[in-house]
Amino acid sequence: MKNLRVNMDKWFDRLEENWLALPIRKQHKCILYFFLGYVLLTAGVIFKVWYDTRMSGNNMIIEHMENPGLKKKKSPATLQDTIYTIIKNKTYERKSE
Repeated sequence: MKNLRVNMDKWFDRLEENWLALPIRKQHKCILYFFLGYVLLTAGVIFKVWYDTRMSGNNMIIEHMENPGLKKKKSPATLQDTIYTIIKNKTYERKSE
């Protein structure tokens, strides 16, 4: 990990030296081009979001909520838990009395 940090520091130092070696005019042009690219990208994203929201149609269907318990189908598999089966049978026994 320490070796990675040292290599990164060296690489950043070389980048800084190359940047400072450029004339001021070229530095300003590079910064201007990066800024213009950023502005164009931002404008493109804002336009895309605006276009998608405008063309969505806003067709939301509002319906009554349904109880998911009523839709639940019983599993055809038999129960594997015997304790639950015993408790269930006791419940039925109480109702028959």
